[in-house]
Amino acid sequence: MPMHIPFPFNWIPTLPVARCQESPSLLKRAGTEKLREVFLKYASIQKNGEHYMTSEDFVRKFLGLFSESAFNDESVRLLANIADTSKDGLISFSEFQAFEGLLCTPDALYRTAFQLFDRKGNGTVSYADFADVVQKTELHSKIPFSLDGPFIKRYFGDKKQRLINYAEFTQLLHDFHEEHAMEAFRSKDPAGTGFISPLDFQDIIVNVKRHLLTPGVKDNLVSVTEGHKVSFPYFIAFTSLLNNMELIKQVYLHATEGSRTDMITKDQILYAAQTMSQITPLEIDILYHLAGAVHQAGRIDYSDLSNIAPEHYTKHMMTHRLADIKAVESPADRSAFIMVLESSYRFTLGSFAGAVGATVVYPIDLVKTRMQNQRAGSYIGEVAYRNSFDCFKKVVRHEGFMGLYRGLLPQLMGVAPEKAIKLTVNDLVRDKLTDKKGNIPTWAEVLAGGCAGASQVVFTNPLEIVKIRLQVAGEIASGEKIRAWSVVRELGLFGLYKGARACLLRDVPFSAIYFPTYAHTKAMMADKDGYNHPLTLLAAGAIAGVPAASLVTPADVIKTRLQVVARSGQTTYTGVWDATKKIMAEEGPRAFWKGTAARVFRSSPQFGVTLVTYELLQRLFYVDFGGTQPKGSEAHKITTPLEKAAATVSTENLDHIGGYRAAVPLLAGVESKFGLYLPRFARGVAAATPSTATGS
Repeated sequence: MPMHIPFPFNWIPTLPVARCQESPSLLKRAGTEKLREVFLKYASIQKNGEHYMTSEDFVRKFLGLFSESAFNDESVRLLANIADTSKDGLISFSEFQAFEGLLCTPDALYRTAFQLFDRKGNGTVSYADFADVVQKTELHSKIPFSLDGPFIKRYFGDKKQRLINYAEFTQLLHDFHEEHAMEAFRSKDPAGTGFISPLDFQDIIVNVKRHLLTPGVKDNLVSVTEGHKVSFPYFIAFTSLLNNMELIKQVYLHATEGSRTDMITKDQILYAAQTMSQITPLEIDILYHLAGAVHQAGRIDYSDLSNIAPEHYTKHMMTHRLADIKAVESPADRSAFIMVLESSYRFTLGSFAGAVGATVVYPIDLVKTRMQNQRAGSYIGEVAYRNSFDCFKKVVRHEGFMGLYRGLLPQLMGVAPEKAIKLTVNDLVRDKLTDKKGNIPTWAEVLAGGCAGASQVVFTNPLEIVKIRLQVAGEIASGEKIRAWSVVRELGLFGLYKGARACLLRDVPFSAIYFPTYAHTKAMMADKDGYNHPLTLLAAGAIAGVPAASLVTPADVIKTRLQVVARSGQTTYTGVWDATKKIMAEEGPRAFWKGTAARVFRSSPQFGVTLVTYELLQRLFYVDFGGTQPKGSEAHKITTPLEKAAATVSTENLDHIGGYRAAVPLLAGVESKFGLYLPRFARGVAAATPSTATGS
């Protein structure tokens, strides 16, 4: 007697409405009043004093899907029925709110699919429900599935009267496409030879496994067979490979100890996969054959796996863009003008990011400068500050809180172009030295950072010398107030570049250390899909600043001494070497490390804030110039109609709050994970209209 697993709850999650609940997808429940406000905005029906949404209100107007004039009305009703638990054709506020709660659950994707099939709203799926939805999908219309075969009877019983609960349905949905693929193979092999032609293989994979195909795989389905007939074991291994790509990514990361850029051989990944029975040597053979057909390479790295495996639907919930502009259709369309525009775009964002970072840490920078300018041996008892904290207290006591921001204005005027040119040049040189697969060797990262550090000196030196003189001016109690413009006039053009050699000696190694360290730290802190949360960007930027800032402190001390006007009786310096000798002779080697702590505490958070601001601005104001994007920002590879809508609709519609931020991506996931593509157009229209039309 078959065992029936009791299912103690209906499909509607019993989630508390009064408080916010946070799920693994980082979605929080929306407040009741705010949700009601959104609901009333779209509800077009009023009955007995209650407001309701129609199917079109919910799917087309609120979610922004199926916006074509010749849309498929039946598909719209099917999607609306997911939220319409009473199945009366109208969505009440309580149903609207319940579905928002469902979207916040950890298994929201399966629950959404379950409710698509639960046509009666009673928490179970009957054979009639399952058959009704399957028959409406595009896959069934192209390769019909036998709804009277042994697979269906195993789940619904010989008489097809057994009801499937949610837990059992998840397994049914998982097994359905595998059975559909095998049934399609049998239909193409009526003689039972165990082989099908390459074109039949392509036809089956394109239709049955459409949701698992990337453009690179789809274009090479015939070439990967090398013109030979496809055996049943090869067919099963190929479909299994597509299903297990996320697992293979984990095997790769295990083999490379977390690196996403190491090129590994077939033997290496076979060795790493030997403890996992789900992955067979035949699947690994196909993987390398497929990677070779796409990229013509004998080894693979993580980017190859990403090009073979479609992007997971949840990535569409992570990035919210205020702008999404496509400057070119493909990288081949990049012109010199587009590259100039790209550099201008990066320069603008870098300027803003630099100003934010400098403002946050400016008080620390002022303390660092005064500590470094404090000289021992010139006057007896001249030492004004015992340590950095003592300096901070005395500045606030004698000059007020705003004394901590003395010289900020010229700093901001200079730091914007300084940080902008540093970030732009680093990105530019990295782009030139990055291969087609997105990998860059360490020496190239160091070179790019060094070039960035050298380029910034044209802005850094004038900025630094004016800033330093303003910062130390507060130490002279009786002195008249010094302004930035008076310092510039006093120094003149050439005077503004006094100490430029020391500046180069500091900035070139700083950037050569910083940018590679940041890139590798960021990669280490990325999640398993390579995505970086803003907090990991901030942490990576701050961590990279520690070795970069501390190791170049001697050069910073020399630069400071050269650029500050020596007061009467203080030692003067004629150049880098002269300053080095005199500091060593008069103050000893420890003097070269003065202000190290303040410098680290200033540079580390400053660059952390600057880099996280820079990368988040690129995510928020996304422009595709056909070049590279910051790693970890998850630029999308969109392959299905609803996924295209997911990339635009939810980021543009501010009414998608709480769980509804995930609504469109989850509906895209029902397509991309389970292959349940619903017709988008009314009958007789699809042939004349591209099937890839989006819902936006």
